[in-house]
Amino acid sequence: MTIDFASFTPAASLAGGVMIGIAALLLMLLHGRVMGISGILGGLVRPTSGGDVGWRVLFVFGALLGPLIVIYLLGRPVAVQPVADGMLLPVAGLLVGLGTAIGSGCTSGHGICGLARLSLRSAAAVGIFMCAAVITVYVIRHTG
Repeated sequence: MTIDFASFTPAASLAGGVMIGIAALLLMLLHGRVMGISGILGGLVRPTSGGDVGWRVLFVFGALLGPLIVIYLLGRPVAVQPVADGMLLPVAGLLVGLGTAIGSGCTSGHGICGLARLSLRSAAAVGIFMCAAVITVYVIRHTG
């Protein structure tokens, strides 16, 4: 197995992480809400009477608009390498959705916001996510 050092981008990764952290902090400070994608989308699918649909729509709009802004600024599309096709992608999406419902949140909610709030439940969830990821990569790369 070879390592592609051309895709190693620590500066861009750090900048992206800082922007995500700032967005999570602002959402918590201004709205008292955790920036977990499954919770944000869930609040759009099943809105509550609290009237918090507006910021959720803006968040999703921003998440969709952000890559388009990057493409415009770069003047070219960002290279994308699909990792799945056919029925694997929708089945994987269904399993991820099921996992977020069972785990009371997704990796962004638990990993970014939960750990920052020193949540023991989030620490356990992130540990399980990471173990599952290591096992999955091992199975995919070293078996059959």
